[in-house]
Amino acid sequence: MKELAFEEKLKLVKRNTTEIIGEEELRTLLQTKKKPVVYLGTAITGKPHIAYFLWILKLADFLKAGFTVKLLLADVHGALDNTPWDILEHRYIYYAAALREMISVSGASLQDLDIVKGSSFQLTRNYIHDLLKLSTTISVHDARKAASGVVKNTEGDSAILAGLLYPLMQALDEEYLGVDMQYGGIDQRKIFVFARENLPHLGYKPRIEIMTPLIPSLASGGKMSASTVSSKIDLLDSEEDIQKKITRAYCLEGDPNNGVMAFLRFVIMVLKEDRGETFIVKRDKKFGGDVSYKNYTELEKDFIAKKLHPMDLKTAAAEEIIGLLKKIDRKKLAKLAEKAYGEEK
Repeated sequence: MKELAFEEKLKLVKRNTTEIIGEEELRTLLQTKKKPVVYLGTAITGKPHIAYFLWILKLADFLKAGFTVKLLLADVHGALDNTPWDILEHRYIYYAAALREMISVSGASLQDLDIVKGSSFQLTRNYIHDLLKLSTTISVHDARKAASGVVKNTEGDSAILAGLLYPLMQALDEEYLGVDMQYGGIDQRKIFVFARENLPHLGYKPRIEIMTPLIPSLASGGKMSASTVSSKIDLLDSEEDIQKKITRAYCLEGDPNNGVMAFLRFVIMVLKEDRGETFIVKRDKKFGGDVSYKNYTELEKDFIAKKLHPMDLKTAAAEEIIGLLKKIDRKKLAKLAEKAYGEEK
């Protein structure tokens, strides 16, 4: 594959981002290092759902821009955030299989993607030594502040100590994975800032931190979350369940700030544009007939102008989601999910 020019790489890296901490460092990196390294970490807690496609497509952008991408499946972080220790391995196996399926569906090349298990390096002598050393420089207040919004049970006198170790480990992961940049959702911002401020205490350089938005809940308010069934569409949901959830989803006419529009913006329309395809909304002729969109800007413009009814939009969105998930080996994932999550939906 022909190497992209600097501006093309930068455009891919910045696509659909909310914030980049260290943008000048990013520019220098792209101009001076042929194969930069970026990582995304995810704690193996609740089941991956369709909002994970936003992350997957961003990883695809990095791969196209010439990065080596490391996907950290953080089993130890999962334990620190309430995943029972005795099912960690089953959760890891499920995550690895599910995310590989999603990456395959996205069309991204796996050649420069490295899936890393957290415990493969986080339990080593040097890592634990650095973790203890870093803990001597961090106040409980600062650790709690960094963890808030990401880790459960970190507030009050009954807070679990494990949750306060979480941001320290996430900071150290940047060094031990040997990366130039960390990527995550905007909810990770406090931990990213924490890492930049505190890694130098151990003599390690701060990394570039890059963030994308979160897909909102299908219900009103909050983000799409694995812990709230009505807020998300699971990879294993039936076609009937997908249609029901999308039909009931919060989506006010003329207001694009909702989970349906966000998924179209950051996932479906990205896939369509990259593949040179159009997004088609089927309508009865008496309501204007079918309409197609080449990009999200056109779609949002019509929706805000109320030229596109929420129910027509939802029907088209549900069809796209069903089509996307049909490409996943759901039978294989369902078997793995039984061991990782039991009867949980």
